[in-house]
Amino acid sequence: MLKRLSRAFKKRGNPSRKQEPHIVLAAQHPIVPADISRGAAEVVQTLEQAGFSAFVVGGCVRDLLLGLHPKDFDVATNATPEQVKDMFRRARIIGRRFRIVHVPFGREVVEVTTFRAHHGSAPSRTSKDHARRGANGMLLRDNVFGSIDEDAARRDFTINALYYHPTDNTIYDYANGLVDIENRVLRIIGDPLTRYQEDPVRMLRAARFSARLDFQLDPESAVIIPSSAQLLAAVSPARLFDETLKLFMAGYAAATWQQLEQLRLVEQLFPTTAPMLENNDFYQRFINQALHNTDERIHQDKRVTPAFLFAALLWPAVCETQTNLESSGRPRAQARQQAIGTVIASQIKRIAIPRRFTLPMREIWDLQGRFFRRGGQQPQRLLTHPRFRAAYDFILLREQSGEDLDGLGEWWTRFQEVDADEQETMIKALGSRGSSRKRRPRNRKPRTDAH
Repeated sequence: MLKRLSRAFKKRGNPSRKQEPHIVLAAQHPIVPADISRGAAEVVQTLEQAGFSAFVVGGCVRDLLLGLHPKDFDVATNATPEQVKDMFRRARIIGRRFRIVHVPFGREVVEVTTFRAHHGSAPSRTSKDHARRGANGMLLRDNVFGSIDEDAARRDFTINALYYHPTDNTIYDYANGLVDIENRVLRIIGDPLTRYQEDPVRMLRAARFSARLDFQLDPESAVIIPSSAQLLAAVSPARLFDETLKLFMAGYAAATWQQLEQLRLVEQLFPTTAPMLENNDFYQRFINQALHNTDERIHQDKRVTPAFLFAALLWPAVCETQTNLESSGRPRAQARQQAIGTVIASQIKRIAIPRRFTLPMREIWDLQGRFFRRGGQQPQRLLTHPRFRAAYDFILLREQSGEDLDGLGEWWTRFQEVDADEQETMIKALGSRGSSRKRRPRNRKPRTDAH
């Protein structure tokens, strides 16, 4: 059906210019009003009854056309944020740079945005209260309101400039998005460099969408990204934390990481880890295995904590920093603690990982060494540690990635399964091996004793 829809639209002009939409009638597309969430449908109905225009917009329309299940539904309207807020009892306006309204319906939260316009299109629209740019072209405030066609030109990718009208079941395509959906192409609207300067996070979204949807990134949209990657330095660490969760916690982390590497964006997000991956097969396998495991758990509806994921992504930096500190004469325990502190302090300047995650990260790393000490009552004490399970999974991850830990993961797996008498037998069988771990000679290969 998409092929038939887009055929008549292939010769239309530049999607960044003002143009009339391609209107797809109800019988010509697969979406039906019942596909829209109750909250989004009620928001549209309420706004229209008050005399405003309203559409379900963006990624949810794209996903429905692709046969996917949208995680959430967004609405775009010509009502201002204040007007929207006044219509819904529990609605609240959030954001300063980009003001939106959250309208809750039980567990669902519908995000409502006002149609945006180009900056400077009218004198009254360019006050600092509504629009402001940084010296590098980044939009510091973006609350210039306009018409639906202006709003379409302001959206990031063509496949997200689709507006669905549930009242008459029509789709408004302003940017050739149907063509790009059919061809599985991700294309930014307008001049790529200008759009990335306006909001550098669009480069991360390019990696995320292309990985999640298995779309090919348009060459013109992709070629400028590696040389523009440093623009991400202007994005706040708090916002980068939120964006990083979207990159890696949606079930497509491994594919997304591959895109980030190809686009030279990894070094902008993880500046301490990126250099460690060069010419180091183990660290590359370790990161990829961690991301594949994360994807598998998400697809199985299992719990995934960002603390474990960040602990894995920063582990190469912790190991190498500890090695360097020991080489300069630091005792192992001191080197370990200093390495952990150094890596976290450096990383939170780039991505503001909250303390509720950095503390578990520290514990996961700290506990790695305790798994080697299996004499006396140490194994039972370790089993009762609140972070045991995460640290144990980290040991298994290290072994999955090819690190030789002398069967440590298998030993601990069995130790958890047997009764107390058998546990005592296992501990005695280790003899002196259970009291400490022999130090291995240093080399440039991945450390198996960095704990």
